Amino acid sequence: MTDPWRDGPREECGVFGISWPGRAAAPLVYLGLVALQHRGQESAGIATAEADGLHVHKGMGLASRVFGDRLEGLPGSVGIGHVRYSTMGGAVLANAQPVVVPSPWGSLALVHNGNLTNAPRLRAELAARGVRFCGSSDTEVLAQCVATAPATDPADAVRYAMERVEGAYTAVLLVRGTLYAFRDAFAIRPLVLGRVDTGWVVASETCALDQVGARFVRDVEPGELVVVREAELSGQQVLPSPRRAHCVFEYIYFARPDTVLAGRTVHRVRRAMGRVLAQEQPARADVVVPVPDSGTSAALGFAEQSGIPFELALVKNRYVGRTFIEPDPRRREGDVRVKLNPVRELVAGQRVVLVDDSIVRGTTSGKIVRVLREAGAREVHVRISSPPIRWPCFYGVDTSSRRQLVAAELDVEAIRQRIGADSLGYLSQEGLVEAIGLARADLCMACLDGRYPTGSPDEQGAGRAALEAVP
Repeated sequence: MTDPWRDGPREECGVFGISWPGRAAAPLVYLGLVALQHRGQESAGIATAEADGLHVHKGMGLASRVFGDRLEGLPGSVGIGHVRYSTMGGAVLANAQPVVVPSPWGSLALVHNGNLTNAPRLRAELAARGVRFCGSSDTEVLAQCVATAPATDPADAVRYAMERVEGAYTAVLLVRGTLYAFRDAFAIRPLVLGRVDTGWVVASETCALDQVGARFVRDVEPGELVVVREAELSGQQVLPSPRRAHCVFEYIYFARPDTVLAGRTVHRVRRAMGRVLAQEQPARADVVVPVPDSGTSAALGFAEQSGIPFELALVKNRYVGRTFIEPDPRRREGDVRVKLNPVRELVAGQRVVLVDDSIVRGTTSGKIVRVLREAGAREVHVRISSPPIRWPCFYGVDTSSRRQLVAAELDVEAIRQRIGADSLGYLSQEGLVEAIGLARADLCMACLDGRYPTGSPDEQGAGRAALEAVP
């Protein structure tokens, strides 16, 4: 599970959908959401369908808290679900998903991962036509684009919406007992298709397929619409795909280590990142220590390549609530210490290589360095298994402004001084591409190099508050 107290990029969202004739969908959707819980912990929701229409339940918090004993109230063999971290629209119930809106075909429920870069303009156009909005998320804009499309059936409506929206999206829609799963033309965010007995499953990551006993079939293709009606599946290419642009931070940070992305197991990719990092940024040290949990795989690779012993010398308390939303900085500082405790006998008097996946704002990294020094570390050498993040992300990550990024303002030496490390080294962009094993042309590295696959998005049209002032 990604760490909400961390300095790294905030989670995105996770989507899940299943159609399995003769089986209750809700318990399976719930299992899928538990597997995807690392992608967002602010809210969760499930919608199921049967003959009398849609059944929906959603709430704030973890899936286990939101659903409890409520799954029996969600009948039907078709269902979709969502776990959310807000990147456009605040963390309030009105923005929790699935978003449900009326349509010519009955109530329509939609879940979405990503960000629509033209959401403000689309929302203003829809509002001018009399469409009323309940929340401030781009997901509701996408749902209303489908629901109000000049189309004869839901598939035509989805195609119409896909041709109008811009940015990154993987979405699953449920209407009239049929699932519609679709993906942007660049495949920025992951979406996979699985088979379980006579049923079909779509999910953000393969780990969610594993959770319900489904076998991976293939990725949903860039610009593709997949339709699952009863036990029948069909796919159609809606948008031409100029190139694939898989988000590199899925490999670096977001995805679970046991997930397979574009044919590559995330743990193995992160381990390779650590090996390349050790070659590019060696350190004279006595012990390699990961920042748990997303730094662990890279630290293993660093230790293997360097020959320096690996130790789990930082222990995370997994039963403490979120801290990055705490309004009091003194409270946040204390909570970090509660959540992370050093094993003193492993670091006292030692030269430590601290391996982490990223530095975004630079605040928490400095706190961890101080924790190690207070535990007796003689030296702390920080190694980062990604290149410096210098550009905002407009595709579903909570870094939509350069002002949030320490590497956009400071060079490596200045960041080293800020976090108080004895040395600081980042993985190069070339080393990252080598470790992932995909062609650079097939990766979105916009947060690293400023080259956005969808053109040049506007900071003013991104971020949590982008739709707050739009009618």
